[in-house]
Amino acid sequence: MALDGITLRFIINEISGYIVGSRVEKIYQPSKCGLVFLMRSKKGVYKLCLSAEAVSPRIHLTENSAENPAKPPMLCMLFRKRLTGATLTEIEQFSLDRVLRLGFDAFNEIGDRVKLYIYMEIMAQRSNIVLVGEDGKIIDAVKRVDETKSTYREILPGGTYVLPPTQDKISILERSAEEAAQLILAKKEQKLSSAVLSTLMGVSPVVCREIAYFCAGDDIQTGLLSGYEKSKLTQILKDIKAMLENNAPRPQVILDFEEKPLDFSFMEINQYGESLKKKNFETFSELLDFFCFEKDRLLRIKRRAGDMLRTLNTASERITKKVNLQKLQLEKCGDKERLRVYAELISSNLYRLEKGALFYDIENYYDNNNIVRIPANPALTPVQNSQKYYKEYRKTVTAEKMLADLIESGEQEISYIDTVLDELSRADTDAELTEIRLELTEAGYIRKRAKDKIKLPKLLPPYEFTTSDGFKVLVGRNNAQNDRLSLKIAKNYDMWLHTQGFAGSHTIIVSDNREITEKAISEAAEIAAHFSSASQAQKVPVDYTLVKNLKKPKNSRPGKVIYHIYNTIYVTPADNLPTESV
Repeated sequence: MALDGITLRFIINEISGYIVGSRVEKIYQPSKCGLVFLMRSKKGVYKLCLSAEAVSPRIHLTENSAENPAKPPMLCMLFRKRLTGATLTEIEQFSLDRVLRLGFDAFNEIGDRVKLYIYMEIMAQRSNIVLVGEDGKIIDAVKRVDETKSTYREILPGGTYVLPPTQDKISILERSAEEAAQLILAKKEQKLSSAVLSTLMGVSPVVCREIAYFCAGDDIQTGLLSGYEKSKLTQILKDIKAMLENNAPRPQVILDFEEKPLDFSFMEINQYGESLKKKNFETFSELLDFFCFEKDRLLRIKRRAGDMLRTLNTASERITKKVNLQKLQLEKCGDKERLRVYAELISSNLYRLEKGALFYDIENYYDNNNIVRIPANPALTPVQNSQKYYKEYRKTVTAEKMLADLIESGEQEISYIDTVLDELSRADTDAELTEIRLELTEAGYIRKRAKDKIKLPKLLPPYEFTTSDGFKVLVGRNNAQNDRLSLKIAKNYDMWLHTQGFAGSHTIIVSDNREITEKAISEAAEIAAHFSSASQAQKVPVDYTLVKNLKKPKNSRPGKVIYHIYNTIYVTPADNLPTESV
């Protein structure tokens, strides 16, 4: 993803009419590098998203509601103190560079009117949101930059704000298309896309490649362009300039083979041919909501659940290694019968065996009296050698039983860890992460320190859906909720579903004193497959049985149930769920 300067110009034109002149009512900080301003005007209430995330820096109006932390971060409190009640008076872009300035009329602590500015820098890893006073001094920033990170430009409270260094590029708004084309064509040794990127301000790599595709059908060396291809370069630059001057973008997203957003642009993208799909949008705010929401969610979960993921992955690797060693030891125990036979054969032939022999050759009455050679310790009597083999046999029998129990316990623990990892992959909110953290603390995976004060979250309800024939379907969010749903909330004649052989959520069809239809079971099975680690598979086996057939093993992990009466249906995981979750 690359939010270029031209796209930024279109976004400013798009959002200015809605929020310039509006008042800052509330400020939230849903992530470390992101802020959301609730703006109120006569036209309505709008949410302005500012993000300095390295993977998705941007500014736009949003309809999404990201969950905010229970306690606002200090930076958020500072922004609230300075900007709540302020009026947004301007949004200015510096040429076609990816730097914006948002001007606010605000009031200080004693009620005097002051001017405050937010500088929005959209520059990948160096993206930032900086709050600056009317004297040019930095009040604070989302990312503080000291001399260890930059020797040219520090961003620290109290310092003077300096704009990022400008690039040696031209603006298509300030030069003619013919002049811009000549400057590009002068770089004969470069590929056309590279020449465009190093010459024009405000164009992203995908736009540069599209220009090359339009001109030559491929990204060839600039010096190899024909006269006709050079004229096409001038033409497309004229088109882009006209698009800017007339404020007539064509917001478009490119989707990959799994129909996930891959890239976007302010113009139509044809360089991929028919291999990838395209999706058009009316506004850039809608486009960026679509493009960035899922990426932001995954990044936020990764950050907030990072320690849990590391703990679980480490535990899974350790237990898997231990189980594999135990299985090797168990294989060696398969020779226990040989030890018993040796002990019996020596014991039954004591009358003809003598001390000091290195081995005994004895008829094996278990094998048609074929002679078997039994190793012996010459320092021991035949009786002692027999007792030695009996002792090794009993130890092996005991070890076999213990190893079998240890392997079963280890495999159950690995299965439990898989269910928690699956929960984490689907967690959307802090409340869900807190419930999972509490579950892992109680299970002993996360150490609970005396100074830790984890505020118990309000219990979340299960996900709720409705089948096409009117049956309510409930889905657990985590193992603790799976237990509550299946063992306390569900009634005996409700239907329970779960993917066979895959980690996933417990799913309940509420019968409500009706006979559950095959259609409801099929749709609920698709939902169960969706909320499982097999959500990307094509055909997933899903077991279903009445709730009355479930049993909770004693001392078992959360979410563990057993059942012996069941049916299995094979389904494709649901892409579009019947109704939105609550």
